[in-house]
Amino acid sequence: MNDPQDPYDPYAAQQQLIGYDPYGRPLYGQVPAQQPLQDAPPPYAYEQRDAAPYGQPYAQQPYGQQYGYEQQATGYAQAAAPGHDQPQQWIPQQASGPEAAPQPPAPAPVPEPRRAEADAAGADAADQRRRERPADGYRTEQFAFIDQPDEDSEDVIDWLAFTESRTERREEARRRGRNRVVALIVAVALLVVGGLGYLWYAGKLPFLDGPGQKKAAATAPGAQKRDMIVVHLRNTRRGGSSTALLVDNVTAQQGATVLLPNTLAVAKEDGTGTTLAKSVEDGGTGTREALDTVLGTRIGGTWRLDTPFLERLVELLGGIEVDTDAAVPADDQAKTPAVGQGPRQSLTGAMAVAYATYRAQGEPEAKQLERTGRVLYAVLRKIPSDPKAAATTVESLGQILDPGLDAQNLGGLLARIGEHAKTAAYRTEVLAVKPDGGLTDEAAKKTVRELLGGTVAAAQPGASPRVGLKDATGNEKAQVAAKAALLNGGYAFVDGGKADRAAATTQITYQDEGQRGRAVEVAKTLGLPETAVKKAEGVVNADVVVILGKDYKPS
Repeated sequence: MNDPQDPYDPYAAQQQLIGYDPYGRPLYGQVPAQQPLQDAPPPYAYEQRDAAPYGQPYAQQPYGQQYGYEQQATGYAQAAAPGHDQPQQWIPQQASGPEAAPQPPAPAPVPEPRRAEADAAGADAADQRRRERPADGYRTEQFAFIDQPDEDSEDVIDWLAFTESRTERREEARRRGRNRVVALIVAVALLVVGGLGYLWYAGKLPFLDGPGQKKAAATAPGAQKRDMIVVHLRNTRRGGSSTALLVDNVTAQQGATVLLPNTLAVAKEDGTGTTLAKSVEDGGTGTREALDTVLGTRIGGTWRLDTPFLERLVELLGGIEVDTDAAVPADDQAKTPAVGQGPRQSLTGAMAVAYATYRAQGEPEAKQLERTGRVLYAVLRKIPSDPKAAATTVESLGQILDPGLDAQNLGGLLARIGEHAKTAAYRTEVLAVKPDGGLTDEAAKKTVRELLGGTVAAAQPGASPRVGLKDATGNEKAQVAAKAALLNGGYAFVDGGKADRAAATTQITYQDEGQRGRAVEVAKTLGLPETAVKKAEGVVNADVVVILGKDYKPS
């Protein structure tokens, strides 16, 4: 702010700076007129000194100018008071007119060092004020800040966090609920579709035949196509024989070996009963037909495999590997080598014969039959898969075969069955029989029907009806009389053995409705009333089954 003196005011010469108020504003007043000094400096000397920048030294004035210096220094000191944006500086104005303003008396001379100190102090004060002045014109102490309590702020933050987390939990719960509902709907839909698909496939839906039903009908045990031959392994050194059926299930693409015990009851050509071992020992004539009668099968041919030919066959195949269940000691008299016990035993031809025919003292016949089955399985795995190569191997044996089974047919069948054995689509089972030679119920239902496909409908066309007889009287004479009556009536006799328990009345059963007429004829042959005939599941694999009770009286 400039000095308020007006150079054109006639009284301005009397206005002098007399001090500053508490806010740093300059105060002016009149001072008594004094006699001007002779050596007063020209008015412009003060203006030149004051025009110098802060902190810059200025030229030393003559002695007569000491009074002006002290006035300016006093102004600097008073301008340091706070509360005013920019301090007011006093700049003496040059007097105009003929009357000059009275000048104060000249002060005492000030030493030169004291003057330099004053100049430095004034410059430092100006620098301090400039540093402390804020850029926007306000000082820090002019503002007051209100401090909010920290506890209230934390409570607000906690509440916001709680509200946000609760909202997120609700959204997450809703999302999980929707996902559960969707998953439940999908699961129910899949269950319904899967259930309907299964029912359709199984043909259980009304008016709809599924592919599974058609396939089941086509692959039923009785409807499957099977090729089978009977093999008689005859021991030329020690005597005895072992019989097996080699089965090729063309429909199911599976193979099987069914081992037949020597005690199996069969019928001779004249209808009299005998055992399988006796029938083979007598030359085997009619044995195949007798087996068809008992089992309800259609055996395609007979392969008589004497032990020398088995030995030669194994040698032609380069030996076989068998998992042996027992160690076979060497027999010098029979000239059979020893066979070790364990998995994957390498056997030569002679060792294979020794193991297949080995039966330890006190062992049941089934054990020896199982060893025969293991050797046959190993031989089939080594048979060439090419039918022509297999036929060449059979011809190399130099064996005279059955007229109904030449080398080409036998080689082709062995090649097909061997393929099943190589792919583990193969089963080996022993046919279970009762002590009297009849089939057990489990053997009739499981082995005969599932593996062999033996059914009552499998009897050869034009053949005599097969009639099975199961004795439930406990009287051997009654059983012999009933058997003779059936044979004399022209029926093919199937010995069903003895029943587990006695029966009071005689029953004649049939399974197929087309066999009812034959069942009635059988009842008349035995002298029984027609009321004894009923439809039921046969306990013997035959067209008609007679369960002979105590009421039967031989005629």
